[in-house]
Amino acid sequence: MNTGHVRNKLNELLMHWPKGTVAVQRWLREQGISRQLAEKYRASNWVQRLGRGAYTRTGDQVDLLGAIFTLQAQLQLPVHVGAKTALELQGYAHFLPMKELPLAHLYGRPGRPLPTWFRRHEWGSRVRFHLAQLFPTNPDVGLTQKSQGDHFVRLSAPERAAFELIDLVPAEESFEGAQLLLESLTTLRPDLVQELLESCRSVKAKRLFLYFSEKCGHAWMKQLDLHRIGLGKGNRQIVRGGRLDSKYRITVPIDAPQEMP
Repeated sequence: MNTGHVRNKLNELLMHWPKGTVAVQRWLREQGISRQLAEKYRASNWVQRLGRGAYTRTGDQVDLLGAIFTLQAQLQLPVHVGAKTALELQGYAHFLPMKELPLAHLYGRPGRPLPTWFRRHEWGSRVRFHLAQLFPTNPDVGLTQKSQGDHFVRLSAPERAAFELIDLVPAEESFEGAQLLLESLTTLRPDLVQELLESCRSVKAKRLFLYFSEKCGHAWMKQLDLHRIGLGKGNRQIVRGGRLDSKYRITVPIDAPQEMP
């Protein structure tokens, strides 16, 4: 293969390769770039190897979101950004750029592991990988996309992210922190909230979501049909040593208000 042809293929590749993202060998092959040619580009310092079968443009800055784009768009992995991270990326609570987030919540499905190059690279944020099990009969409910420069990422819309956040209380998120975030969610779409409540498998998450939303006095609560939502039986302990909320039968902090604001 002559040098001119190699350069032409490289130029064509760069036209289709979004800046700030990783290129994996599977996608490169679809662009007509063999492993041998990719290594030739690396030897010529046009690309750099991030890990086995994964490359970045030389001099390009690839952050965690750029890598997640590759997981989603090139490898077709059913992963998405969720919980508190999705809320922060959409401007809720105290927004931090991804590179400054100490912890990023990423959700996937059983049997679809993350590639080694992704797991071993230091992205600047600790990645907490969860199995997405809250909505088993409707796994894509409440997912959306957010543009990130030349690419995009799939993440939970605020409605779904709220359920994912609440599901982590109290093991990974505090009761008080979750309630503060729920207070900012004044414009949730009641039709999507209804669908999520009906699809959610976690009784604890549904009860706590309704408890927080009611205490915050969100107007969209009035449009929900609670008779269509299964809330299970018996009590659920959320806060150890707390008091039992008689309506939603969950334990909450002793000093939590007992009446709606």
